[in-house]
Amino acid sequence: MYFLFDNLYFPPVSEADEEGILAVGGDLSPERLKLAYNNGIFPWFNEGESILWWAPDPRMVLFLDELIVSKSMRNILNRNIFTVTFNTSFKDVILNCQKILRDGQDGTWISDEMIEAYCELHKEGIAKSVEVWQDEVLVGGLYGIDLGHVFCGESMFSKVSNASKVGFIYLVNHLKKENYKLLDCQVYNPHLDSLGCREIDRDEFMSILKK
Repeated sequence: MYFLFDNLYFPPVSEADEEGILAVGGDLSPERLKLAYNNGIFPWFNEGESILWWAPDPRMVLFLDELIVSKSMRNILNRNIFTVTFNTSFKDVILNCQKILRDGQDGTWISDEMIEAYCELHKEGIAKSVEVWQDEVLVGGLYGIDLGHVFCGESMFSKVSNASKVGFIYLVNHLKKENYKLLDCQVYNPHLDSLGCREIDRDEFMSILKK
């Protein structure tokens, strides 16, 4: 495991341990975050702990043509229950992702420091959000890092049933229209699996990222 200091550097992702942890320390400056994401690395740590930098193997991704939209979800989309926007309320989305209660999770990994860092990236046009509205109330959404050909999803929230799924589907359709190669979902979870995401070797992920 590599310990980071002030220099802007990450070791090769092949040096990550079995859990996927590559490095410890450093900071969440825009320059370091951009370097990380462009090299297949992302921060993930609990508040009060040292920053942990991850490059897991395997990697959970969505090939955009493999999106699964169930019949019930198609019905919801066709009923126009929700309105979806892009990049209109980034900070509200990340704050809701911080506050939302999740099954099996005690607290949040989205610290105030992380919110500030990603809001700075949003100002640079790199961190982006999807907002899902119902009766003009923000009820769901997601945010991530846009690399131009790969979108790195970070977190999503839902205050009403299916709101985050709707945002996810809208995002995927947008990425397909813009000829993106991949949606990076980082690590496995069953919710993402139900939407068509799957695990691939880190080497395959890095090959796509570097094209």
